[in-house]
Order: sequence, then structure tokens, then C-alpha cells
Amino acid sequence: MKTFKAHDGCSIRYATYTSSLKSCRGTVLLLGGRSEFIEKYQETVDEILARGFNVATFDWRGQGLSDRLLPNRHKGFVETYDDYLSDLNQFMDAYVRPDAARPLVILAHSMGAHIALRYLHDNPGSVEKAVLTSPLVDITGPLLFKGLMKILTQFAVAIGFKKHYATRTMNFVPQKKAFSGNRLTRDPQRFQKTLQMISHTPDVAIGGVTFGWLDATFKSIAHVMRKGYLESITTPICIISAGADKIVSVTAQRGLCRRLPSCYLVTIPDALHELMVETDDVREKIWEVFDNFLLSTATS
Repeated sequence: MKTFKAHDGCSIRYATYTSSLKSCRGTVLLLGGRSEFIEKYQETVDEILARGFNVATFDWRGQGLSDRLLPNRHKGFVETYDDYLSDLNQFMDAYVRPDAARPLVILAHSMGAHIALRYLHDNPGSVEKAVLTSPLVDITGPLLFKGLMKILTQFAVAIGFKKHYATRTMNFVPQKKAFSGNRLTRDPQRFQKTLQMISHTPDVAIGGVTFGWLDATFKSIAHVMRKGYLESITTPICIISAGADKIVSVTAQRGLCRRLPSCYLVTIPDALHELMVETDDVREKIWEVFDNFLLSTATS
């Protein structure tokens, strides 16, 4: 693992992997979601390498083993999504694109998929294709709930609570992380494996989000969803939705795909949010879609 200094001095941890196959098929930029870290994707990295692709990935600022942004390292915080995007641009320009075997493909999850959309908008032609799993384009819940959440967040930030935990969030407490009732995966072994990774390296742990993170997220969603923004992204994109997602809106993902000029949507019934750590049957379907999408010459 290595690090680079971001525009504001923040230390960002990254990793690159080279496939052992003689014939390289390209490079995959792997972007995790909120609260995730490089080691959590080792199984996914191994499967990408086995397909003949090289891999590049990094920990977003404020999580994993990149620099945390608040004294309490458990608090999920970012000033603005522009900082996430700046880190991604720097990583791509300095450590990925100069030596990347082509084609260059993005595989991104949730928050990472949201930031990938912004990157694709700002850097047309920089990558050949993108696969987005459970992309964050809206949170789940009734319109009234979401509206109230936005108002509460704006009010909390306005009165100086930007760096405070949002309602009903807290530090990461392993004893409170039970498989039963979790909203992320139906696979007990992969759920437990993630907890074991955190137990082995406690510094990768992160708790809930702050009002500041929520405010930055709502603002970035509004930025991406404004008229004409998505319509200008010409990169072929495959969206894989988790049919039973309780974190982000599947309905919004369908709307996202309709607005993108070149988009293919696959919904996996009953799957929960974290598709890459779901059950074997779900993951097999994801890799089937991934392989077919990269081999195709057109999308619909």
C-alpha cells in the first residue's frame, strides 16, 4: 500500500495490482462506497485479476486508512464532494492513466459510483466503460421523509452542527453489528469476514455520518440530477441494482439510466445494497453481467 498527498495535504492511501495472466485485457479502476476500505474488496480484486485486468483502487478521504478529517475518526465527514472528485482526478492523472493498459474501465459502488458519474461528466473519453453497482443517486424512503431529512440537515449545518453525528448515528461498535437485520448483505460469512478485517485493523473502522456529510451528499445529488448533466455523459454505463436495497433508491437508479445516453440496467431481485459482498449466486450474476458488458460493442 502507498499514499499520495491530495491538493490540501490530505494523505490518500492507494493500491495497484497487476494480473499474472500473460495477455492483459485492460485496467479496472475500483471505487468503493462510503465507510469501505481497500481490504474489503480483496475477493473482488482477485476475481478481476483472474480475468486478466490490472486493478487500481484507493481509500476515500475520511475513511479506510486515508487521513480522517475530524478528531473523532469514527465520524463520517467530508466538506464537499468536490474534494472526493479532486482526489479521484489526481489519482487518475498521476497513478492510473499514464501507464494503464487499455481499455480503462470503472467498477464503482454506491457513493463511489456517484463520484464516478461526476468524473465521467467532467472527463469525457477518459475511460471506455463503467459498471456501477447500487449507485447513490437518492436515498430510500417516502418523499416526505427525504424532504424532512434535507430540511433537518440544512438546519443542523446552519446552526453549527456540521461536524456532529446525524440523527441516530454513532461510533462504530463491533458488539452492535449483528448479521440478523443488517441492511447490507444476506451472506453471513462475508458479513463476518468484514468484521474480522476491522477487528484485525481497527483504524479502518468508521461509524455513522455527520450532518456535514449528509449536506454535502444532498448537494452533490442535486448537482448530478440537474437538467442536462446526465444527458451529456456519453460513456457506456452498466448499472446493477440491488432489488431489495434499503440504503439507496432503486427507482432513482432506473430514472438515472433512462437519462444516460448509453446505459444498460440490470436488477438483481432480493439482493441487498452491498452487491460485491452478497451471496454467491448474486455475485455470479454480477460477474456474468460484467463480462458480457465489457465484451459487448454497444449498449441499449
